[in-house]
Amino acid sequence: MQTLILVIHVMIGLALVAVVLLQRSEGGALGIGGSSGGGGGLMSGRGAASLLTRTTALLGAAFMSTSIILAIMGSNGGSGSVLEDQPLPGVEAPVLDVPVVPVGPAVPVGD
Repeated sequence: MQTLILVIHVMIGLALVAVVLLQRSEGGALGIGGSSGGGGGLMSGRGAASLLTRTTALLGAAFMSTSIILAIMGSNGGSGSVLEDQPLPGVEAPVLDVPVVPVGPAVPVGD
């Protein structure tokens, strides 16, 4: 279930980026086809701007919803915090008594 919502979340995110990039730039600094570009393509006029604005709002709401759902699903079954599993400062980790096993023949040093 979490994978399905994650896939939907990524698809909504990509669609949101595409819709935002299609919108006309108000400032004209970095936007393609900003205020000064004549263009005159398929998406022109007040109706297209209204459609893109509504689509952006709907996709944004869907993105936030899937983000919250994924956060709730991710918090269930896990520990409360990543920091809870970390050792305290000044406390050393336990040392395991593991015997050292030499690998291969011993090579004399400094012959």
